[in-house]
Amino acid sequence: MSHVTLSSKYQVVIPEPIRRSLRLEPGTKFQVISYGGRIEFVPVRPMKEVRGFLKGIDTSVLRERDRL
Repeated sequence: MSHVTLSSKYQVVIPEPIRRSLRLEPGTKFQVISYGGRIEFVPVRPMKEVRGFLKGIDTSVLRERDRL
């Protein structure tokens, strides 16, 4: 777990290991969500990049009768 500090300009630096693991580049846009007393930064990915990311997902889960 990494710690960061909020600057006087309300800026936060994302630690290098996290930037590398998430392949974040300068200019990456984020959706910022306040949830349960915490802040979440969700990278906004281009549609071309996320196309097919669910390929091979197992869809054979049991469903409720009214959801068939």
